[in-house]
Amino acid sequence: MTTDPRPLTGIVGLGTVGEAFLRLAHRAGHRIVAVDTDPDVLARVGDRLKALTPDAAESVVLTHEVTELADADVVIEAVPDDLAVKTDVLRRIGGFSQAPILTTTATLAVPHLAIVSGRPERVAGLRFLVPPGAAGAVEPVSTALTSPATASAVDALIDGLGLTRVEIGAGPAADATALVMAYLNQSVAFLDAGHATRDDIDTAMRLGCGLPAGPLRLLDTLGLDTAHATLTGLHRQTGDASFDPAPLLTRLVDSGRLGRKTGEGFYPYDEGGSGSAGDKPVDRAATGRPVRTVAVIGSGVMARGIAEAAVSGGHPTLLVARSGEKAETALVAVAESLTRAVRRGRISAQQKTAALSLLTPATDLRAAADHDLIIEAVAEDLDVKRPLFSRLGAVAKPGAILATTTSSLSVTACAQASGRPADVVGLHFFNPAPVLRLVELTRADHTADDVFAGARAFAAGLGKTTVTCPDRTGFIVNCLLFPYLGAAVNLLQRPGTCIEATDTAVRNGYGYPMGPFALLDTIGLDVSLAIQHQLYDQLAQPELKPAPLLEALVATGALGRKNRRGFRTAGRR
Repeated sequence: MTTDPRPLTGIVGLGTVGEAFLRLAHRAGHRIVAVDTDPDVLARVGDRLKALTPDAAESVVLTHEVTELADADVVIEAVPDDLAVKTDVLRRIGGFSQAPILTTTATLAVPHLAIVSGRPERVAGLRFLVPPGAAGAVEPVSTALTSPATASAVDALIDGLGLTRVEIGAGPAADATALVMAYLNQSVAFLDAGHATRDDIDTAMRLGCGLPAGPLRLLDTLGLDTAHATLTGLHRQTGDASFDPAPLLTRLVDSGRLGRKTGEGFYPYDEGGSGSAGDKPVDRAATGRPVRTVAVIGSGVMARGIAEAAVSGGHPTLLVARSGEKAETALVAVAESLTRAVRRGRISAQQKTAALSLLTPATDLRAAADHDLIIEAVAEDLDVKRPLFSRLGAVAKPGAILATTTSSLSVTACAQASGRPADVVGLHFFNPAPVLRLVELTRADHTADDVFAGARAFAAGLGKTTVTCPDRTGFIVNCLLFPYLGAAVNLLQRPGTCIEATDTAVRNGYGYPMGPFALLDTIGLDVSLAIQHQLYDQLAQPELKPAPLLEALVATGALGRKNRRGFRTAGRR
């Protein structure tokens, strides 16, 4: 009789985390003994395995008996992140298996778990904040009590499953979890209030912030019951209302819709646990008022970016600045940006030449009179925008679409000032406009259907993805992003908070492109503070209150990356 050379991996707990490890181990060719006390869970996981591969039964044993772990080479404990539950399970595993035990935890102290297990030399940790998939991020955690054999087992498992070692840390992981959980909770409340659809919320946050997944999709991945339990614990611990689980989240959990693991949460999932595609398709079929010629009013960064996007999309475009000098400076900036795009291989030299040939400068607003779409991109101040729209209403030809790029002001207020409110729409590009795909599209109180459809078709023609937003301060992205950023700054009032460690935990644990402090520096501390004030003044929600330490830092003249004085940019050149 030949001994099977494949490693035998035990997994205890087949929730979101346990099933993720089961799939990884199965893909890596391991034999598996997977234990769960819930027969329904065992049946569901078994059905999913069969859907993925018919021969799964040959290498995977699904059981409710911990005794089946006796011959395992290593055991992964993947029960809920609760100290009492984990203590009980670790002790039970240790009673039947002599293998190294790897506890999965996001926030609990691994030394504590090792000691209460009764076998501290055989316990080490695997820390991650999102259930790992292929090449997923995980932090190996050994203690002073961990034996060399157990430490080697951790390394071998990580390598064997194709996971990526990262740095997170217990304290930073707890902070990152609290920040992200509050953001996820607010996203559910935003959906429940009817401000935007599920797909628009997820698309906006993914494309607007560069996140690997939108908040509602991430909740499905984490498990709605897991998120609900985490929020409940944080709310009990802190009393902070931002952690009080949103009623919709509670309703979904109570109905048994727990996300991907049960086949339905915010999204439906097939038998293999796969959901619908995360990208919202670019809508190129939208119809409305046709847009061939474009005028952009303004000469700042956003105006130049929109003008570049328009000419790159083949639209003859007029850029109207306050002076000839500003207009010429803007044209030079657009040319330099297109040159960089050529160097990076995004466009060809011929495309650059063609785009620049479509861009014309002007200093008189009347030059925009015969254009199909006029986009306002001036200062974020209603006292500036209202008079401009009053003039645009008088100057623009009948049937022209008038758009504002505001990110936080009332589109309806701009529309009313124009005297032709049916022609006005919100068209919020993200900086840098030639690169970022998201456009937040906002209907004012009286926006005509063909105006809204025409603006959407124009954006789609530039290769952008649009989301429909309420005419509400902050639209989608800023409304959900800035409470998260403010909460991160407020962590600095607590002794021991490390800016760099928090950013690292968010980046490595959740896969965000940057942590909250680096993002604040990138946006600009003054800009971030102004948006916080605008949100709080208009919406008066406690979680939107500007962070006092951000106020204090801006008062010293720190602006972030743009003047190399910020949370992460101080003194850097």
